[in-house]
Amino acid sequence: MTRFFSLPVAWTRKTLLGAACGVAFLTGGVAAQAEPTLTVGSKAPSLDIEHYIHEDLGKFGPVTDFEDGKIYVVEFWATWCGPCIQSMPHLVELQERHRENGVQIVSISDEDLETVEGILERDYPGKEGVTFAELTSAYTLTVDPDGSSTDDYMRAANQNGIPAAFLVGKTGLIEWIGHPMSLDEPLEQVIEGTWDREAFKEEMARQQRLEEAMQKVNRMAGEGNFEDAIKVIDKVLEEFEGVDDEMGQSVREQLTQFKYGLRLDSGDLSEDVLTYFRGQLKEAKGNPQAMAQFSYGLMSSIQQGAKVGKLADETLVALNAEIEGADPQIQPLMHVLVAQMNASLERFDAAIEAQKKAIEKSEGRQKERMEGMLEELEELADVDSTTKKSDDEKEDSSEEGE
Repeated sequence: MTRFFSLPVAWTRKTLLGAACGVAFLTGGVAAQAEPTLTVGSKAPSLDIEHYIHEDLGKFGPVTDFEDGKIYVVEFWATWCGPCIQSMPHLVELQERHRENGVQIVSISDEDLETVEGILERDYPGKEGVTFAELTSAYTLTVDPDGSSTDDYMRAANQNGIPAAFLVGKTGLIEWIGHPMSLDEPLEQVIEGTWDREAFKEEMARQQRLEEAMQKVNRMAGEGNFEDAIKVIDKVLEEFEGVDDEMGQSVREQLTQFKYGLRLDSGDLSEDVLTYFRGQLKEAKGNPQAMAQFSYGLMSSIQQGAKVGKLADETLVALNAEIEGADPQIQPLMHVLVAQMNASLERFDAAIEAQKKAIEKSEGRQKERMEGMLEELEELADVDSTTKKSDDEKEDSSEEGE
């Protein structure tokens, strides 16, 4: 039983939820919330949906109350939500695979009917000649502008991001809540009667405690309170110490990375901190993408004022060594990263040299953007040179006065 979970690859003071999980927030962020009134094991609320666009090729009708012995997926989406659009083919696949098992997928948008109808005749991205209407006709697509279904499910369960799916089992209880791309395994087990609802309920509760803790960490780190943020991380690490599943391992690895990143941000250059990051550099060797991710995280810390010492030079050497072996499409971006890191260190000559290499390997609009970035670097270099010259003149004048 797995859920989508990921902390960011960079360890900087950023929101730790949302994009990395493949969701779009329904509101401006994630705030502290009351205990959910709807969770795994709760009786699924009846549906009062205003508009049915189509009803699974006529196989199923509108749903109000859930029938015993049938299985339902109540999924929430929106036209503006990229991850929702990306999930549509997967919902089609699940509906077609499990239709004969009595599974009905009901997809609900709380937008107005006109907005949803506006995309139906457009081609689905990547499927030329197949419209949204044709693609989604495989399952039950609906619109509920008054938001009653969103209130009864999403808000009641403290689910802030879409797409989100609620799996309603044969007895009308919520069996699972999560990202629709992770629906396959729980759906199959509910069909087979092997699903362990209580085990997943505990897993979900653990995930919610993690998210609440990371909200605290994010806030504390944003305020520069690194010491308390690290204490919260240590407490979470203790809770996940005995969790040996995929999620537990992922949480431990990424929280450890984030913890050391916060120590670095706080100015801690202890030997164990440097040893940890040098180990990360060694692991990234031979993997250009991993090296770029590591370098971006370090650069972000530098930009936020962290003094990283020799680690910056070691990272630049390692990053440069990976560029030629990288995919030609990402080589320009890696040169840009070298340029930005050098600029963050106020090494503008090296930054300009790296940016010129990025331009040489670019074309079209990308090249135009690269050239614009070069102009900005050259302006920064001029300002830096002028400032240093002025400081030198002031120092000389001061010495003459003495």
